Amino acid sequence: MKSLLPLVSLLAVAAAPAADPYAWLEDIEGARALGQVKAWNAETEQLLTRDPRYEQDRARAKAILDDEAQIAEPESILGTQVTNLWRDAAHPRGLWRVASLASYTAGKPEWRTLIDVDALGRQEGKSWVWHGAQCLEPDYTRCMVALSPGGTDAQVVREFDLKTGAFVPGGFFLPEAKSRYTWIDRDHLLVASDWGAGSLTVSGYPRIAKVWTRGTPITAAKTVHEAPASIVGLEISAPVDAKQRWPMIAVNTTFFQSDYIVRMPDGRFVPLTLPQGADVRDVIDGRAIVSYSKPANGFDAGVLVAYSLADAAAGRRMAPELVMAPTKSQAVEEVSATDNVLWVKVLDDVSGKLIALRRGADGHWSQRAMPLAANSTIHITGSSGARDTAFATVEGMLTPPTLYAVGADAKITSVQSLPPKFDASKYTVAQHFATSKDGTRVPYFLVTKKGAAQPAPALIHAYGGFRNAQTPTYLTDQPYRAGPLALFWVEQGNAFVLANIRGGGEYGPRWHQAGLREKRQNVFDDLHAVAEDLVKTGVSAPKKIAISGRSNGGLLVGVAMEQRPDLYGAVIAGSPLEDMRRYSHLSAGASWIDEYGDPDKPADWAFISKYSPYQNVRTGVRYPPVLFYGSTKDDRVHPGHARKLAALLKANGNTVYFHEYLEGGHSVGADHAEDARRAALLDAFLRRELMGK
Repeated sequence: MKSLLPLVSLLAVAAAPAADPYAWLEDIEGARALGQVKAWNAETEQLLTRDPRYEQDRARAKAILDDEAQIAEPESILGTQVTNLWRDAAHPRGLWRVASLASYTAGKPEWRTLIDVDALGRQEGKSWVWHGAQCLEPDYTRCMVALSPGGTDAQVVREFDLKTGAFVPGGFFLPEAKSRYTWIDRDHLLVASDWGAGSLTVSGYPRIAKVWTRGTPITAAKTVHEAPASIVGLEISAPVDAKQRWPMIAVNTTFFQSDYIVRMPDGRFVPLTLPQGADVRDVIDGRAIVSYSKPANGFDAGVLVAYSLADAAAGRRMAPELVMAPTKSQAVEEVSATDNVLWVKVLDDVSGKLIALRRGADGHWSQRAMPLAANSTIHITGSSGARDTAFATVEGMLTPPTLYAVGADAKITSVQSLPPKFDASKYTVAQHFATSKDGTRVPYFLVTKKGAAQPAPALIHAYGGFRNAQTPTYLTDQPYRAGPLALFWVEQGNAFVLANIRGGGEYGPRWHQAGLREKRQNVFDDLHAVAEDLVKTGVSAPKKIAISGRSNGGLLVGVAMEQRPDLYGAVIAGSPLEDMRRYSHLSAGASWIDEYGDPDKPADWAFISKYSPYQNVRTGVRYPPVLFYGSTKDDRVHPGHARKLAALLKANGNTVYFHEYLEGGHSVGADHAEDARRAALLDAFLRRELMGK
């Protein structure tokens, strides 16, 4: 194990509270804290950029990420037009552009640039990061465009005219905030935002929704719903069926429980009476498509049901009708409605399937599976309502993505297919199952190089929380915010693993709920089981296994390295939670109490305290070398989590690398240059600690 060069002294902490000597590192922009961050950054860069592969990796990663041979995924289908955000070397922050749907579907889009995000940033002196646009049907001439300063969750929202290609003078404008918004019609917006003192929840999200009328000051907007500060926050959306826009307010009472209020065609806001754990996924033919995360009304958790919005408007009891019941091996992951078809992407043992559903006059929903490649990852990227067409990408770890236009008649048209970026014949990929401590079978995907010696160093990436499934994607674009790191790793003869541990959504609500609150140890046990299976099968060996995770995954690997320092040889923790005693008081942490529990309640702290990384560092134990990365501008997971655990581990004599980017927000990468640099740094870290390079 190699030691880092001496860091800036951490001894001057006498003024900090005795209970937490590194509390000063929670001061995000404080001079002392930033001074420490810059010193850590410099030391990490000095060490890792020496690696003989570093510059080659960085340049190659940048070229891969900037390659113009990339899928131009539809951001929105606007009637007969399609929009896309395009990023390349010349436009790292992106070009927002539009083409006709006909030219796009034919694979020969004729793009017209609407906003050059880089040029706009230079013109306005801002580091703008694209956050998307909402355009109003049926003519789609007016859009609300969201831009974030530096990549934070907070954003500025401005009205844009699609025909003139310019922002609307005197149009709707929302100042920087974590605003949620949607069009009601051309002259009205439904907005939840920061309205001033007392208007946010404890988690820092909006709690008051208003209707704002064009031509009036925003201070004159009319309140239509006000929730208590104790909720997580309000979300605003507007599903659109063939006839009607349905503006909705989701009152997120907890992270996984929402009450819904729908604006009816007559202007009334009417609550929907739904069971606990029900989520509105879309609207088709005047029916809300709802998923259940808990058993209700005689249906199992995981099903899709439909509710009549006309019944809600008339004050009648809404009776659910079954739309789809997934099998035990399946989970509904994505739902998108066109005028006459409900498109559902399911996972079946973590492989994607696309299903088209139609409602008959008798209320029965028929299913038709689309003939897309088996054993692949599928994502619905957009849909054309009038054409009843879904756009879906299909890819695998060794198969580059292809974008298809999928018709309800099962006609499949290839819109764009990427050429391979590496020789897949040199590698093998297979799905395996490990057995966790309680006997649960845990799937994982393993990629190795043919003919490579075993046991070999291995890298496991996992998440394990918030119903988020980890599905295998092309090796040049794995879920690190680190681009082609997985490719760089396996081409050196090492193993790459994507683990589908509990806490995620790979098998629906049951898989997620098996890792909630006091059951969280199941998540950690699953990761250990995957690592132990690599040892058992001869793929790798103890202390030759690295683990990687971001956000909640950063918590996962922080816990894992402390529970099994004998098993893991290196740890990558991106934008992580680490101080679970303080998490609910830092940034957006209070919104996750439904996932982890409330550390301020003794009964909850009793189980949280058993694993919280910051509180479980043991003196005299040598933990695996760890690299923390994150962003100063992360306004979701407080950067103090990584800073404090890095300081504590270092003070106890452990090997710590640290790199905090000044921009990028929670996703860290504000552009491809940062992502490429991170890929090279992480590869150098793994080579140094697992391969002795």
